Amino acid sequence: MVTSMSESVAEQVPGLNPVTITAFAGLVLMVGINLAAVKVTVEELAPMWSAGLRFAAAALILGAVVLVGRHPLPRGRALVGSLLFGFLSFAAFFAFVYFGIQRLPVGVAALVFASVPLVTFVGALLHRLEAFRWLTLAGGLLTLGGIAVMAGGTGNGSISVVGVVAMFAAAVCAAEAAIIAKRFPPVPPLVMNAIGMSIGAVILLALSFASREAHSAPREITTWLSLAYLVLVGSIATFITYLFVLRRWTASGTSYMFVLAPVVAVVFASLFQGERITFRLVAGGTLVIAGVYVGALLHIGKDKVSERRTELAPTAAAAQAAHSELSNFPADCIRCP
Repeated sequence: MVTSMSESVAEQVPGLNPVTITAFAGLVLMVGINLAAVKVTVEELAPMWSAGLRFAAAALILGAVVLVGRHPLPRGRALVGSLLFGFLSFAAFFAFVYFGIQRLPVGVAALVFASVPLVTFVGALLHRLEAFRWLTLAGGLLTLGGIAVMAGGTGNGSISVVGVVAMFAAAVCAAEAAIIAKRFPPVPPLVMNAIGMSIGAVILLALSFASREAHSAPREITTWLSLAYLVLVGSIATFITYLFVLRRWTASGTSYMFVLAPVVAVVFASLFQGERITFRLVAGGTLVIAGVYVGALLHIGKDKVSERRTELAPTAAAAQAAHSELSNFPADCIRCP
């Protein structure tokens, strides 16, 4: 799981294998359950305070593991990349999410957040990390349509423009964080997350005190259990798995976890919290899954065929050149010993 710090991003071959697929599925499951756990914690604790506590505890655990294991800390560009990743993934992203989700229906927030694959796709193009693919664009549009169908029953109330802007800003932060993780020299996920979560905890707690939130300890057992899950699984395991998948797949492909996770959250809520599964949920979820397949998976087989043709091209060219060279000699000379 841990990659060498000296390994360049260019040497990493983007593609899927059974290990990466399994890790991605686990990532989607963990993020989907995270949404339900966050909802439980913010019912008792203030949002920024809750997020700050979560990452402070996770950073202490990861920091202790890094110190005990004597893992080397990044330097130079690798350190810069870790700092930028931490700021975008843990501080800015969660600040915008908690701010926006308080002002929007969950369905509308999910619709805005479903733009992450498209935003990541555009960002990867601008950073020249990925080539343009019509399939990726089509898949992103399909997922947007699917989330729109699922969000269709959110009510007729007015939509907060500030909330929409905040959620879109969170989507941009998530996309840019993935791109930064690909562009800068690789850092072991354990170390990168220890640095990132420390940055996130400091900034989120500072925002909590600056906004004068209530700073109380949890009283309900469900809040304690949810917070423990968010620290151990929702933070440490999730983000280590995220970097694991990101190092072995494309940034735009990995970003589809942001549209699959809300579907998992709704199903989880239906099974364990008694929420009703509607026709809109089934229809929208089908579109989302179709979008992920078209945008993130369908092109892989085509790419492998293209790569195979590219590998065979030099051999075919050499054979053609040899044939042309031989054709310049008389037939009798070709038969000579």
